[in-house]
Amino acid sequence: TDARDDPDMFAPRLSGRLTAELILRSPQYLNACGEYEVDLRGNKISAIENLGATENQFDSIDLSDNEIVKLEGFPLLPRMKTILLNNNRITRISKNLEKSIPNIETLVLTGNRLKNITDIRNLSGLKKLKRLVVLGNSLAKDPKYRLKIINALPHLKMLDFKKVTAKVRVKSSSTASAPRRHCLTY
Repeated sequence: TDARDDPDMFAPRLSGRLTAELILRSPQYLNACGEYEVDLRGNKISAIENLGATENQFDSIDLSDNEIVKLEGFPLLPRMKTILLNNNRITRISKNLEKSIPNIETLVLTGNRLKNITDIRNLSGLKKLKRLVVLGNSLAKDPKYRLKIINALPHLKMLDFKKVTAKVRVKSSSTASAPRRHCLTY
């Protein structure tokens, strides 16, 4: 049957909580990258929870334009390759995400509230992470933020839509080994 024939298709989405019902009622499609994606944008979701209801069927999840504060709460989702978290309120990234989302290749955190490079270091266990976007976060105001992130995440291929070159990688490792004269938290 055609999805347009479903009377609940255009019913208002539940707001605030990421529930199994919301996941089931949200658009699911093959995205432009050929990944099977669930679209959970704009639901005022404040915490990542109940993603076990996806039964690990998605390559990509779009949680943009919500109110998520901390990157945590994932069940084991080995199929997941892409997570879009644009325009949330993320201030913290949990440690040990590699235990629940080990195959993440792309993480988009544009327009959040990340201030501290320490949180980015918490992504170091995600060995398959190739693309990271942190534009629009306070930490990106540091003139050396790219070098710091590349040093913390040596497996990155792209940072903020720019290729990580061998030259930049060498520069990032020399910047990290330079003596600190003062301590800034970004």
